[in-house]
Amino acid sequence: MLDKHYREIENLLPNCVLLGDAVSDRYAVDWSAEHAYQPAIVVRPKRLEDVSTLLGYCNDNALSVVTQGGLTGLSGGATPQQDEIVLSLELLSGITELDQQSMTLSALAGTPLSVLQEAAQAAGFYLPLDLGARGSCTIGGNVATNAGGNQVLYYGMTRALVLGLTAVTADGTVVRSMNKMLKNNAGYDIKQLFIGSEGTLGVVTEVVLRLYPQAVSKKSALCAFSNFDDVVKFLHAMQRRLPKVTAFELMWSNYTERVYAMNPSYSDPFNKKYPLYVLIEAEGGDPDRDSQLFDEVLADYLEQGGLLDAVIAQSHSDAEKFWQIRDGVMSILSNIKHRANFDVGVPISVMSEFVQRVEQTLLKSINDLQLCTFGHMADGNLHLLAWTNSGSDVLKEQAVESIYQQVYKIVGDMNGTVSAEHGIGAMKRKYLHLCRSEEEIALMKLLKQAMDPKGILNPNRVF
Repeated sequence: MLDKHYREIENLLPNCVLLGDAVSDRYAVDWSAEHAYQPAIVVRPKRLEDVSTLLGYCNDNALSVVTQGGLTGLSGGATPQQDEIVLSLELLSGITELDQQSMTLSALAGTPLSVLQEAAQAAGFYLPLDLGARGSCTIGGNVATNAGGNQVLYYGMTRALVLGLTAVTADGTVVRSMNKMLKNNAGYDIKQLFIGSEGTLGVVTEVVLRLYPQAVSKKSALCAFSNFDDVVKFLHAMQRRLPKVTAFELMWSNYTERVYAMNPSYSDPFNKKYPLYVLIEAEGGDPDRDSQLFDEVLADYLEQGGLLDAVIAQSHSDAEKFWQIRDGVMSILSNIKHRANFDVGVPISVMSEFVQRVEQTLLKSINDLQLCTFGHMADGNLHLLAWTNSGSDVLKEQAVESIYQQVYKIVGDMNGTVSAEHGIGAMKRKYLHLCRSEEEIALMKLLKQAMDPKGILNPNRVF
């Protein structure tokens, strides 16, 4: 029965469909590397109309669709499930407009984030959305998951950068809302329905992004601390004294040591080991004054004793080496088959207690516990990797499941969130109730029923 539908889709969308052996295994799983499933069909539209045609047909015939972008998600949201049709937006790519007067950039959903960053820079502007997967992730996926990243502290999440978009709803209806204005209070802000809803309410096909002027100066430093309280005081001091703190990344030593071990070419800029490290970045409009102020603030804090040591980047190359350490997580993930990967959020006021509770709880129940802790911190977002090197693959998988249950329980107890930026996807559905009320989840389901009554879009995701 499904083969008949696949052939009909192939007739409706010639040169857009991959079937059977033509479907490579790259479409079987996202970066979560969990529950891979080889799809029987992949549809790669080249035009907006192709997306509309596909969804219209699938809705009429109650066929489930999973949307894929760069497949860099870590929550299983883009991993196909049984009998799902894969809608890959990889060919729906390219910049459609760069409006220098309005300071906006419009692009198709399959465009890699790095392409947009480079286009903005070439035109003298800055797109502040940035994350480690910039070369592989696509703007459609960034919008669908309301991606966070390294600049959230000052510029906000993806939602803050999206001025307009075009989306296709479950029945194939095209909703165009390509607004380029900062202010538009004419009725409901429809785009918000599609941002962060993980493809469950519609498929985003094009976006309008807000650009910023390029920073005239940028200063970076890697700083060392002995305790979390000093890190928080340092954050507040830097925000008070510097005009624009754009990034504040916190790394525990269990993370940095693992990154250095996995990447022999990376060098530790410090002469001794410290418990905590902060990568701070600040922007400004006067290179000489900004550099002097940045150095003075760090020197003052060193004298006060809260900051133990600091290495200031003297060049763009130095700053890139700092960021290599922070982005080194992929080298860890690629070398560990069975691991729990967390993207949680907790209030900064309880973050240190949270990390301590997690470590103490897991040490009691997991043999040979391995833990890496790092994150954006200043926006309340922490990433943790946890696994065991003990036992068979089956026992390791059981340990990972136990780790997930225990850590998410602590997140819920501390009024946090099980997903700060990666999304719920398929992997965190059963934990959603720990951070969303019954009323909130009921409202989500009501929206889903209204916009996708047959439930064809990314089913079994989010809730």
